[in-house]
Amino acid sequence: MTTGSTFPRQARRAAWLLGSLVLALGLWQSVVWLAVPPPYILPGPVEVAAEFIASGQMILRHAGFTLTEVILGLLLGTVLGAGSAVALAASRVARALLRPIMVFSQAIPVFVIAPILMLWFGYGIWPKVMMALLIIYFPVTSAFFDALMRTPQPWLDLARVMGAHRGRVMRHVRIPAALPGLASGLRLAAVYAPIGVIISEWVGASRGIGYLVLWANSRSKVDLMFATTMTLAAMTLLLYAAVDAACRRWLDRPGS
Repeated sequence: MTTGSTFPRQARRAAWLLGSLVLALGLWQSVVWLAVPPPYILPGPVEVAAEFIASGQMILRHAGFTLTEVILGLLLGTVLGAGSAVALAASRVARALLRPIMVFSQAIPVFVIAPILMLWFGYGIWPKVMMALLIIYFPVTSAFFDALMRTPQPWLDLARVMGAHRGRVMRHVRIPAALPGLASGLRLAAVYAPIGVIISEWVGASRGIGYLVLWANSRSKVDLMFATTMTLAAMTLLLYAAVDAACRRWLDRPGS
């Protein structure tokens, strides 16, 4: 794939994204003009932008704390999820013992887990990191495991004919073939990880986007709530774009 063919495609994607943003802002402003809600119910985009300019330094400082927690949780959850998927694919005993536990863990609401993590780890950064890890662990593990179990049978047969043992088959055949599945799990994780961190910050924190939203809500600063929420949305979109770009570059490497 040449650079010349890639750039126009990226430009088109950026143009469509910009168009979607303009459309959303236009619809938002139209609702404000037509319904004329009180500013403390629904401020307009102009008011929210003005509040972001006025409080931008504070918002970005709290966003930095949240982003740090998200990235740490994303990294740890990816390592743990990928390792678990390989273990499940390699061992029937592991599948029989661990898969029911993994499914059961998803039946517990995250709002129930957050206070427990606060009790165990205190009110610092680690409960937020652990919440992000827990919320992305299952998607990453599930996507990578499913891909590992769908390795084309002719590839496996060829590896066995050539005398490769199970470890080599896993390392040189099954894992490379399953990397697109892992990439799909990572894209989901980039969206889910901020959710886990925000929930944990709501339960107990003195900094971060979640804390700032609750602080603004308690003081009826709706414009600040909207500005903070829009910052979180932009941060999540940028994180997703970064993970997506990294996965594409990773998968496009020769030998991947």
